Amino acid sequence: MEDYIVRATAAGGQVRAFAVTARQMVETARQHHNTSPVATAALGRLLGAGAMMGSMMKNETDMLTLKIQGDGPIRGLTVTADSQGNVKGYAGNPEVMLPPKNGKLDVGGAVGIGLLTVIKDMGLKEPYSGQTILVSSEIAEDLTYYFANSEQVPSSVGLGVLMGKDNTVRCAGGFIIQMMPFAKEETICAVEENLKKVPSVTSILDEGHTPEELLGILFDGLGLEITDTMPARFYCNCSKERVEQAVASVGRKEIQAMIQDGEDIEVKCHFCNTAYRYSVEELKQIIKRSR
Repeated sequence: MEDYIVRATAAGGQVRAFAVTARQMVETARQHHNTSPVATAALGRLLGAGAMMGSMMKNETDMLTLKIQGDGPIRGLTVTADSQGNVKGYAGNPEVMLPPKNGKLDVGGAVGIGLLTVIKDMGLKEPYSGQTILVSSEIAEDLTYYFANSEQVPSSVGLGVLMGKDNTVRCAGGFIIQMMPFAKEETICAVEENLKKVPSVTSILDEGHTPEELLGILFDGLGLEITDTMPARFYCNCSKERVEQAVASVGRKEIQAMIQDGEDIEVKCHFCNTAYRYSVEELKQIIKRSR
């Protein structure tokens, strides 16, 4: 199944919802960064959330950044997304290994205690930035808390990544449910009851169900209306030219020192781990252009 995002409403517009299937996106990230199983699960959850939250933005040029900074051994997570379903991200320590906790990958232990920051760049003078503490460090609960506290939107977030025995991604995805200000009490109660019927996102997806069917379970009896779908993918827009700007930003003195070493240098993109090589001659050109 190709990765895609579903946007929907229910109960006559009292609720809006998003769901994503993200196996390929998370598997691509795993391959790019060679992440351990627990790092794949942590990054994969945040990638799925980023894809859905990115699709909430209106303009083509809008950008979303999700940053998790914790004291755990994964040393933080960063994900950025646009409004068209493109998402990319990385873990500070992609090779982190931890023993399972209660038979599951210990994402909370890998992340540790810390902060979640959400930055929305919508072309205004200053980007919007909201920050909350990590309440469980399992990511879905932290985003639920963020929506309630920073955006004052009662929400429910579910995210999951299931690894196969060969440590590739078996399935991944999630949902975000948000109550509109005029949502009735009985609608909220009905959604809460339906949420109890979903043991986990991955158990539903692993049975072969689509994001639409996942939302169908969550809004059983509440008149689900799918408004649209869009493809989602792990995509990095880096290039040798863009990375050159980062090289130039280290300063003339440092570049001159690299030239004197007489060795090619290799620079990797944080987001996709692609390596770019710059010869001594290219470094000389960078200095010329930066004058």
